[in-house]
Amino acid sequence: MILEKVIAILAEYKECDANEIHENSTFEELELDSLDTVDLMMTFEDEFEIQLEMSEDIKTVGDIVKAIEEQK
Repeated sequence: MILEKVIAILAEYKECDANEIHENSTFEELELDSLDTVDLMMTFEDEFEIQLEMSEDIKTVGDIVKAIEEQK
């Protein structure tokens, strides 16, 4: 559920097909720079009503999902 929602948000943000984004997709593969990442983190915080900490450990879509699940 969370993974699907995160992928949908990323697909809308990147204006690409959600099928191109997977749990193991990295920010680098998705061509997300640091500004994109900050913008997306704020979107995730609003969508899931949580507070996310930017971390060097968050590098993939799966890492985002894990961080969100830890806040729920």
